[in-house]
Amino acid sequence: MARYCGSVCRLCRREGEKLFLKGERCFTGKCAVEKREGGPGQHGRGRQAFSNYKIQLREKQKVKRSYGLLETKFRNTFERAASAKGVTGTELLVLLERRLDNVVYRLGFGSSRRQARQVVNHGRILVNGKKVSIPSYTLSPGDVVEVVEKGKANPLVVGAMEAAKSRIIPEWLTLDQQAARGTVNSVPTREQLPPTIREQFIVELYSK
Repeated sequence: MARYCGSVCRLCRREGEKLFLKGERCFTGKCAVEKREGGPGQHGRGRQAFSNYKIQLREKQKVKRSYGLLETKFRNTFERAASAKGVTGTELLVLLERRLDNVVYRLGFGSSRRQARQVVNHGRILVNGKKVSIPSYTLSPGDVVEVVEKGKANPLVVGAMEAAKSRIIPEWLTLDQQAARGTVNSVPTREQLPPTIREQFIVELYSK
């Protein structure tokens, strides 16, 4: 399966904001967005011309990179959102948030979405008591997500859970920190989704 193997800090600098791709490092002074001004590359600090298309493209790239998806998977998710009832942009974000790797990250079982995806791929996550190793698995209200017994002693999981104690858990999720178990209470509403995302630009881009 194709995957991005370059520096993730370059992706944050390219979008001009933190995408929280390196876990706890993003909250420290070592974050590349804070240390280095401008985009990556020789001309990163040059003047930027902004057109409607560029604004739409950058918003799409920002969301796609935040959730760790490549173009084909992101486009397929958009098509699912477009065919669903409701506002397409909101449906897109809801589908992204309901991915298993994202929920594992939100619950603090991984310090970043990339690490959460690794935790899922390695079979350390149970959904309703059954092992699920598919990061794109879509969760539904009532689903219970927990770390397998052996996984609770894994240093990456332990470190992520310790660091996540100060992180705010979304209202549509419930976390039992002691049992390393979380529950999906409901489908998230737009008010419970990241406010910095301007999903209407993504819809405009793909509607051309």
